[in-house]
Amino acid sequence: MYDYLFLDLDAPPGTPPAKAYADAVRARAPAIAAAGGAVLGLFTPQLGWHARQAALLVGWKPEATSREAEVAALGRLAGVGKVERQRLEATARPASGDRPKPGGIYVHRWFVIGADDLAEVVALSAEGWRDFEARFDTNIFGLFAAERTTADKAAGAIRLLLVTRYKDHGVWETSRDPSTDAMAAFMRRQKLTRDTWAASTLLTVIP
Repeated sequence: MYDYLFLDLDAPPGTPPAKAYADAVRARAPAIAAAGGAVLGLFTPQLGWHARQAALLVGWKPEATSREAEVAALGRLAGVGKVERQRLEATARPASGDRPKPGGIYVHRWFVIGADDLAEVVALSAEGWRDFEARFDTNIFGLFAAERTTADKAAGAIRLLLVTRYKDHGVWETSRDPSTDAMAAFMRRQKLTRDTWAASTLLTVIP
């Protein structure tokens, strides 16, 4: 189980908003760990988000206690103007205990697909990752399924979040090569995709 908190932040003049929030999360980390959770990272914008925005990813053990209280506390920390919470479940990745690797850039890509296509989209993703990670300096951290909203159910849709580490934006550009086996699988996945959007970010590790 995971929580993805998309944040609009504020901070005193001269203080980067994400730094102030990261410090506040570090102070909260022992309480989160005691409740059965782990802060996996704070992601800050490079391309695609406003400078004041960030995303916090928290993982939870199945037996986690006080998850709701801890998530609420993270949304009330000083400097948070607005928070949007997505409850996530891992699909093919990450495995329990996995953590994002430091360095590089992290691209957060959302997909909207038909709910009936979930198994096929996950299988195509895993198929493509084998060639993708072998060929390029990349790592797929996770492909998560978001808890379906009323609107999702009415549309017969489900939303997926793909979090991918690249060495840099140059590797991201090179990895678009349409001739690779990976891209062939991803193109088949694209045919099942109703909508998609992405942003590149930097990871702040919060122990």
